[in-house]
Amino acid sequence: MVNGRLELTIKINELPSPEPVENGWQQFSIDCEGVVFKVTVRPKIWRRLEEAEKNYPMWVAAVSGKLGAKTDDGYVLEQPSIQAFERKPKEPKAAEPDTKQAAPA
Repeated sequence: MVNGRLELTIKINELPSPEPVENGWQQFSIDCEGVVFKVTVRPKIWRRLEEAEKNYPMWVAAVSGKLGAKTDDGYVLEQPSIQAFERKPKEPKAAEPDTKQAAPA
């Protein structure tokens, strides 16, 4: 048997509604197709999400951590970290001229 480590990454693109806990920490929940992950982050990490919301018209954040204790409706995400990125809108593909020519009959 080989030892491994299970890490999760959850992508979000909207600011969750946090509940303040001790010392400025914020707790929020993320619903992943019916499985709810409870996340508690330090103020510095929470600010990354707030800055993304404020500075980017479109953004995405990767919330990652270890699978923690089971709750009634999901799990706790332990040792969470957050990376937020600006999301650029996809440019529509330009129609390319049809260079294929019909084969002679």
